[in-house]
Amino acid sequence: MIAQCAITALHPARLASSFQGTLVIALSGGRTIAQVAECTVNWVVHKPLANPDLLPFNRGALMYVGRHPQRMTGTVAAYFDLDGTLLDASSEKTLTIELGKRRPWRIPIGAVSWSLGLVGNLLRGRAFYDAARNRGHFSFASWSVLEAYSSRLAKEKLALHVSSEAKEKLAWHRSQGHRLVLVTATIAPMAEAMADVLGMDAVYGCGPEHRTGMLSGSERTWSVPRRKGKVPVVEADAAENGHALSECYGYGNTHADSWFMRITGNPVAINPEGPLRRLAEEQGWPMHEWRV
Repeated sequence: MIAQCAITALHPARLASSFQGTLVIALSGGRTIAQVAECTVNWVVHKPLANPDLLPFNRGALMYVGRHPQRMTGTVAAYFDLDGTLLDASSEKTLTIELGKRRPWRIPIGAVSWSLGLVGNLLRGRAFYDAARNRGHFSFASWSVLEAYSSRLAKEKLALHVSSEAKEKLAWHRSQGHRLVLVTATIAPMAEAMADVLGMDAVYGCGPEHRTGMLSGSERTWSVPRRKGKVPVVEADAAENGHALSECYGYGNTHADSWFMRITGNPVAINPEGPLRRLAEEQGWPMHEWRV
């Protein structure tokens, strides 16, 4: 369906300035893409935030396109870690506990699988930090179950653990027209569920390209943005979307996040402790407490 019409920004503060013009609007799959001579922007008017409290202007959203954003070049991006940064809780631990409550028979299976994964990773020479973060606790869980549980938990429980300071910072970046990008080692279904709740423009979580059937506990063939693994993810996203990393922001809460934070021009330490706090003090990075 193609139509000629005039349109005014739904929320002028989301733009450098409000504008009005004749646009060609293509409606496809509930997505409205507005095109003008000077630029191309993405309008989403059919997908409100799962938690409207996180975004005060949810009558329509510029540049909020869920997990499949249109390419936006020449803008600034803000890259966020999830657990301990935007979220004052552990999203994956919350999902694991819920699975145990609903399906108690999974507890011994998950414990044994996780332990075997830990030992196997250590024998392969991995650091304990990485070895302990295997997905054995999700062994024999189906991706569809993880997606359903994640969606419900993100909306009903975890949204309550997003601090007012985090909400204000997300709103500020939106007001500047910045892309909001979530880069997390959390398993992909939960990462995507939280991205929907938070209103992120893009999300990178842990998981394979195609998610079908049940999990084995192995991360082989997975994308795993963890520690230094977040760096190529951020670099690729910036290159694809035309961002100058020197102008972008990086938010994290642990030293493991510092690898991607330091390649941005504006690293910000959230709830920092130990090595990250020392690094932030040495480098003069801003530090903030985002607690619920």
